[in-house]
Amino acid sequence: MGRAKYEPVIGLEVHVQLLTATKIFCSCSARFGSAPNSSVCPVCLGLPGALPVLNRRVVEFAVRAAMALHCEVHETSIFARKNYFYPDLPKGYQISQYDKPLAERGFIEIGAGGTRKKISITRVHLEEDAGKSLHEGFAGSGETTAVDLNRSGTPLIEIVSEPELATPDEAHEYLTRLKEIILYTGVSDCNMEEGSLRCDANVSVRPQGQNELGTKTEIKNVNSFRFIREALIYEIDRQVEVLASGGKITQETRLYNANEGKTYSMRSKEQAHDYRYFPEPDLLPLVVGEKWRREIRDTLPELPEARRQRMVGDYGISGQDAAVLTSSQALADQFEQAAKAALNPKRVANLVQGELLGRLKARNLEIEQSPISMNGIAQSADLVESGAISGKMLKDFYDLCFEQGKDFPAVYEEQGRPRQSRDTSALEKIIDALIAANPKQVEQYRAGKKTVAGFFVGQVMKASKGQANPELVNALVTKKLEG
Repeated sequence: MGRAKYEPVIGLEVHVQLLTATKIFCSCSARFGSAPNSSVCPVCLGLPGALPVLNRRVVEFAVRAAMALHCEVHETSIFARKNYFYPDLPKGYQISQYDKPLAERGFIEIGAGGTRKKISITRVHLEEDAGKSLHEGFAGSGETTAVDLNRSGTPLIEIVSEPELATPDEAHEYLTRLKEIILYTGVSDCNMEEGSLRCDANVSVRPQGQNELGTKTEIKNVNSFRFIREALIYEIDRQVEVLASGGKITQETRLYNANEGKTYSMRSKEQAHDYRYFPEPDLLPLVVGEKWRREIRDTLPELPEARRQRMVGDYGISGQDAAVLTSSQALADQFEQAAKAALNPKRVANLVQGELLGRLKARNLEIEQSPISMNGIAQSADLVESGAISGKMLKDFYDLCFEQGKDFPAVYEEQGRPRQSRDTSALEKIIDALIAANPKQVEQYRAGKKTVAGFFVGQVMKASKGQANPELVNALVTKKLEG
């Protein structure tokens, strides 16, 4: 049986570190990059007798994120102990949530392949992070493992999707949209390199048309969205190959090696009962009352999907371009600021779509790397709108901006702030000369072939080296030919 006879089923578990100043159950700094084991205290070291105290800001941030993901936030949720042994988990258990999480039943909308699809979010729950085992970068790392407990107790939310993603591309878009939403809420910086956003992917395959899920594997510790897509592609192919040759999939945790582009078995997958969950006796139930929920909801910004829809209506841009322009809040703000300040907001949008994005794509650049700022686009749009420069002149300026890595105002200034010629007497002399030199075309025009005017307009623009105003030239040519 080939790949086409199987379908993959993918679910994602995303851990997001919340951007609070201190940890979830103590007042130690949650800042990244401190010297190893310098941001620790009896609570996050798990010393006997130390008691956790819940950080209110952590709850606010978690609720904010859950609401942005359309989740139902429960008034009461319960912390639980998740018991397992690991060198960087000093208590021997992690404080998490289990059967009564903070929030459930949300969704993220994706549009892979142009078809809108809602991916359900099972739950969003709070938990503390573990420490970090270090295997390199210190003396004796060849023989020993070091433990840094700075990260122990940093606040996390875990966002668990339903197994409704059908392809690695859908998984990639889901993560992209999720990161956008979280960044808009301001509750995390989502920095994958610093571990602020981490993703584990659960994947199984089953024969096409079968309802029952296949045996899943979990891919852990993948540090970029691109690598998650690659890991899923490899793992789906591996599982299909095993099943097609009559083998069975083992439920296990696997690691992805980005250099080799392969996943490797790490350990057999634990079941929930292996963690011996039970309610955390040192913490009261978490109660987020209606008044508090309302206050948090009132702080939510306009979220990416709503902003995209509004910008399509306000500026007449395509959904695809709106997705690019809202990929970050800062970029969307800059675009809207430029569009509103310009003489014609639609022209700013058209220049972004027609001139900027194409040049960026040709050079494999992200929009944040553009040499032309949104203010530069607004300034150039106003010059075209007022007739000061032509579309052809603008294209030449944009090419110079990209060649020199400079913004539009600087390049326009360096070029001497050229403007289209509106000197009608000079243009009329050129037109008179052309009419005298081309009697046959004049005759055709006067016989009813009005398209011949385009020939004269083109010749005038050529003679003026693109400096003439096309609308003015068109009007003068028509007037002369009619006369």
